[in-house]
Amino acid sequence: MTQTSTQIQLANRPTGWPTDADFRTVTVEYGDLGPGQVRVANEFVSVDPYMRGRMIDTRSYIPPFALDETMTGGAVGRVVESTTEGLPVGTLVSHQYGWRDIVQEDATGFRALPEPPEGVESSVYLGMLGMTGLTAYVGLLTIAQLRPGDTVFISGAAGAVGTAAGQIARLKGAGRVIGSAGSAEKVALLTERYGYDAAFNYKDEPSVRKQLREAAPDGIDVYFDNVGGDHLEAALDVFNDGGRAALCGAIAQYNSTTRTPGPSNMANIITRGLTLTGFTVGHHFDQLSEFTATMGQWFAAGEVVHDETVVDGIDNAVDAFLGLMQGQNTGKMVVRIPS
Repeated sequence: MTQTSTQIQLANRPTGWPTDADFRTVTVEYGDLGPGQVRVANEFVSVDPYMRGRMIDTRSYIPPFALDETMTGGAVGRVVESTTEGLPVGTLVSHQYGWRDIVQEDATGFRALPEPPEGVESSVYLGMLGMTGLTAYVGLLTIAQLRPGDTVFISGAAGAVGTAAGQIARLKGAGRVIGSAGSAEKVALLTERYGYDAAFNYKDEPSVRKQLREAAPDGIDVYFDNVGGDHLEAALDVFNDGGRAALCGAIAQYNSTTRTPGPSNMANIITRGLTLTGFTVGHHFDQLSEFTATMGQWFAAGEVVHDETVVDGIDNAVDAFLGLMQGQNTGKMVVRIPS
């Protein structure tokens, strides 16, 4: 049986902020399934900050997106046709085939998932129970070596990874959790919903260093960096001796067309014996089982909350991505594909 799939391709490599003109929507016709293949109807597609870096043709930890090919990335969906016993029709799966409503590929590219808890959408496997949650878990516990009683600062704290990291830090015994966000509404959510002890709006005044110093008068021990730039400089300013940073993202410079200045206080790394470690979650899949068990227990017990910003329709995937880049999301940004 043939099937039409709507897909989003990268048409141009953006300079500065991406625009609609950098993408195109195409229709692909799938033929009959071959041996060992499955056809999946996506339920949710993920859009993520790291995708901006993949639009640049430069060396990185993952190859850049190819021009005139469909954008890849995380998605969850349900098998609607199958020629393999391992993934029968009806199975919920995750995959990396990304920005399309229907995907047809070899079964080896899909991972079967348990049904989500009652009342929870399958998109949770793109967020708190998926790579987003794993990123926060690995960054705090493996990279930054979080210890009970630590004071933790998380930048971009109202985003997908930030909301997960703040809650994990609290559950793992952090003494104080501080976050930054870009609006008064998000700052309120950090303290009222996600368990942060203090938060500030980095847009309120030009000096993030001053704001963080006021929020952390006794210094910080751990920094989870999603932003880079002036936030990294602020963290270096208030680190206690022996502080550790997990460098996860640098969204402050993703759309910059000029060289981003480095922090002016790098000497603190030496004088305070700091450790700054960059990481990507793809190198830590060995911790997936531990994370799944731990986060699954927290989630089932209601000890973590999971918020999403949902955009409907694969035709609106670009709008969702552009909104993400502009900070329009709280929690995970996903594209819902109507059935």
